Amino acid sequence: MLNKYSKTVTQDSSQPAAQAMLHAIGLSEDDLKKPFVGIASTGYEGNPCNMHLNDLSKLIKNSVVSSNLVGLIFNSIGVSDGISMGTPGMRFSLPSRDIIADSIETVVQAMSYDALVTVVGCDKNMPGALMGMLRLNRPSILVYGGTIAPGFHNGNKLDVVSAFEAWGEKVSGKISEDQFKCVIKSACPGAGACGGMYTANTMASAIEALGMSLPYNSSDPAISENKKKECNLIGNAIKNILELDLKPRDIVTRSSIENAIRLIAVLGGSTNSVLHFLAIAKAAKVDFSIDDFQKIMESTPYLADLKPSGRFLMEDLHKVGGVPSVLKLMLKNNLLDGDCITVTGKSLSSNLEDLPWLKENQKIIHPIEKPIKKTGHIQILKGNIANDGAVAKITGKEGLVFKGPAKVFDSEQAANDGIKNGLVEKGQVVVIRYVGPKGGPGMPEMLKPTAAIMGAGLGKEVALITDGRFSGGTHGFVVGHIVPEAQEGGNIAIIEDNDIIEINAEKNTIELLVGKEELIERKNKWTQPQYKFKSGTLLKYIRNVSTASNGCITDEYEE
Repeated sequence: MLNKYSKTVTQDSSQPAAQAMLHAIGLSEDDLKKPFVGIASTGYEGNPCNMHLNDLSKLIKNSVVSSNLVGLIFNSIGVSDGISMGTPGMRFSLPSRDIIADSIETVVQAMSYDALVTVVGCDKNMPGALMGMLRLNRPSILVYGGTIAPGFHNGNKLDVVSAFEAWGEKVSGKISEDQFKCVIKSACPGAGACGGMYTANTMASAIEALGMSLPYNSSDPAISENKKKECNLIGNAIKNILELDLKPRDIVTRSSIENAIRLIAVLGGSTNSVLHFLAIAKAAKVDFSIDDFQKIMESTPYLADLKPSGRFLMEDLHKVGGVPSVLKLMLKNNLLDGDCITVTGKSLSSNLEDLPWLKENQKIIHPIEKPIKKTGHIQILKGNIANDGAVAKITGKEGLVFKGPAKVFDSEQAANDGIKNGLVEKGQVVVIRYVGPKGGPGMPEMLKPTAAIMGAGLGKEVALITDGRFSGGTHGFVVGHIVPEAQEGGNIAIIEDNDIIEINAEKNTIELLVGKEELIERKNKWTQPQYKFKSGTLLKYIRNVSTASNGCITDEYEE
């Protein structure tokens, strides 16, 4: 029985109003006997990552209807990280992930849909949609809207991070106002998510490795015939898993999560993936911690020369074979469990069997025997600044150890102003605090200060630590997700200017080199600031959000 949920409203004679309303939207009596497929679009006009998703949803609906199913489009919300970055609006970005999950769960449950297709673009869309799919546990497929094409200026490829770094170059006097405007006008030429291995492309790639999207979903560009063809395949694909009764929690297992995280390590993906996969694992009822993340990173090489720390974009990877070719390389070298089932109804290894290898002489993915770094770039650090963990993005290009005096800022804006006014000097450890899940609130990303540091030519000369997050576009010697956060009395709250901080990515430690008695005395003097919001969505978030080391989830799952 493929319509086991929708029949509650379509086949029960005691539901005449429901059936009358379904006829009103154009469904026939025969349609009411078919399975209902919800098509959840995160499309909206205000963001290039999402501006084309409603059009893709219509293609998917046509494919679903052609497969003798009923397709019904609905919408969830989205927040553009790139547009809200560096503003008070960025506080709403991470909370939007859980709102997306809540809204998808709500509509599918309330409307009795039998299956689900999610159409997603920007950073929080993907984990939010996947969390909703896992909660519902009905046959589901995720469709990523694809990556943006590169911009160009003076013969150089650009992306959204180029615009942030150009701002840093402008305020440091390296480029003129006219040069700056040329970069920002050219950086983003149209529809699609940010082009490097930032959070959107990281999560899309990982979800393909996880088995929750079709092959090539993550690397097919947004504006391409391949993306349209992919949408046309969804009808048959969703009908197939309906017939198999193959559900998200059959696919998202401990082994498939490990596959996804190994791909993140190979590609040099975003630190945000730590938060998101902790939350995804929770929704999938899989026991998985930040320490498990560390173990995978220690046994997986970093191979991809992709932005932000490398040279190439997702579009370049697509041209040499895309994500499936990288997965084939990993499978050949025993870095994946090929037996994991996927939304095709087949195993990961079966999906990859007849697909092409990486093109010869390509420069993007290094050979396994000549990695950029022998271990993963994401490291979980612990120490007296982060007793419950912190997340570092260390590619090796910045070095593995940094020790220097602290320069402390109690907000992102203060840090931006400090960098702009020359208060940050070589050798310092920049501390940005009170920007965690509760203190931010919403744990905003610190791309603007890190991009400004890069633009000012200090990328290899300073480190930056925070209880906030970093954009997938961030590079440099950076440590985020510090737990406990400052708002909740973590030791990051009692760091003072010129205290010596040591970050060691070989020992995986982050230490404030201040005596224990001095720390106790400072802690006794510290008073907790009031929360920044006293009503609305962000107050709800403050009250419910877990720590970053637990994925910043806003609900608990009982066995």
